[in-house]
Amino acid sequence: MFLGALKVVGIFLEVVLLFNLLIVVHELGHFFAARWRGLKVEKFAIWFGKALWSKTINGVEYRLGSIPAGGFVAIPQLAPMEALEGESNDKGEPLPPARPLDKIIVALAGPAASLGLAFLIACVVWYVGRPVSEAETTNVIGYVLEGGPAAKAGLQPGDKILTVNGHAVTRINGMGRMSDSVAWNLAISSSPVVPIRYERAGKQSVVEVEPFVEPTKGWGRKNLRQIQIIPAMTPLIARVFPSSPAEEAGLRAGDLVIAANGQTLYSGQTLAELLTKTKGAPVTLTIRRGGADFPISITPRIPVGEKQARLGIQWDQRGLITLVHPDPVTQIKSSLLTMWETISAVTARHSEIGVQQLSGPVGIMRIYYLLFQSPMGWQLALWFSVVLNVNLAVMNMLPLPVLDGGHILLAFIEWICGHPIHQKTLEIVQTTFAMLLIGTMLYISFYDVSDLVMGHKSAPVSASDKTAEIMTFSPKSPANVAAPASAKP
Repeated sequence: MFLGALKVVGIFLEVVLLFNLLIVVHELGHFFAARWRGLKVEKFAIWFGKALWSKTINGVEYRLGSIPAGGFVAIPQLAPMEALEGESNDKGEPLPPARPLDKIIVALAGPAASLGLAFLIACVVWYVGRPVSEAETTNVIGYVLEGGPAAKAGLQPGDKILTVNGHAVTRINGMGRMSDSVAWNLAISSSPVVPIRYERAGKQSVVEVEPFVEPTKGWGRKNLRQIQIIPAMTPLIARVFPSSPAEEAGLRAGDLVIAANGQTLYSGQTLAELLTKTKGAPVTLTIRRGGADFPISITPRIPVGEKQARLGIQWDQRGLITLVHPDPVTQIKSSLLTMWETISAVTARHSEIGVQQLSGPVGIMRIYYLLFQSPMGWQLALWFSVVLNVNLAVMNMLPLPVLDGGHILLAFIEWICGHPIHQKTLEIVQTTFAMLLIGTMLYISFYDVSDLVMGHKSAPVSASDKTAEIMTFSPKSPANVAAPASAKP
């Protein structure tokens, strides 16, 4: 228990350090640009709210806030930001207005720093690789939830989905990235019925599916449209329970279960359903181990305290993992396209995707925590940092006051008008949008906390999927245990 708690603390510290690194680099871009252009810097803060620590060095107050929701550099000549940064303690002589060009350079420096960090991390990802699961890259159906929209339309495991609503797809899950996923095209569709073209046994067909929106639980986010399928993933054994039929038959962790009774398996759920239908009868599994395929005959038994016969297998939820090495330009381009599509979907008139589907600081730190928990967590976290830095740069370039893009827009207006915007007008505009920004952050954080407390299921799961259970089997009599001669690889 102590080691478990220590691991949790270690992961949490990794998350906090990495998350804050992204913020610090962005704000350092503004800081150094302001110093270079001769603008006064009052504060350099990580996080908002009441200061937990502060120290003034060469006229700049460096501080750590109490609300873990970002950070800022207080540059009074850029724009009045008391709503976010607090009132200034500097009561000296009024500062001369900064030139529009200087404001533009300082505002651009933050996103530029984020993109620069994204490129550096992308170079590391290019070298060490990004773990990609089998399920992330396939457009083959692995499981169809009984009674769901896909099942009603006649889709089956093994079907390869080619287009959704006329858009070509190459994977089932995932958001954005040129709309190449089934999930994304379903989420952004608005028609009651969506045409889906698929391939089965070399023949293409089209079915019309009526997407389903799962009712929201409690105060959670509104769920998006789906057809209740999961991507194909070759069943990979993560654990074999003691005294189970699987152990007695010679199965091992790391074995791939390719087929059952001659039927190709596209997911562990398919095997669970087959066992339910066979009602405890022996089943012949095709096992792949060390590159060789061989059959094993195995008879399910009922675990202690249960009614359903099982094999005693726990599946690896990640499935087969491969390392890909995308070059930095490809990584950044993909992140930019995904971000553009996300913004377009959120702002679209009839889109089901709204602001509440976005993640704030709490949600981002939760994602980092989940990534670090996996065996290749640090590689996944590096890849996610590329995406996050690009998102940080793009979001800050939106032409809204308070954001960097808003500062640039106001500077251009000042440049065109030939004189500074009236101070009172500027304060009203900045304060209004600052309040809207704070409100939006609180709104998103509410759903982030809801996800943290209640959890959030992103994919349909069969009721027969028992991979996370602890199964206990009574030892079988030695005289009745068949020698696993066929288990030799």
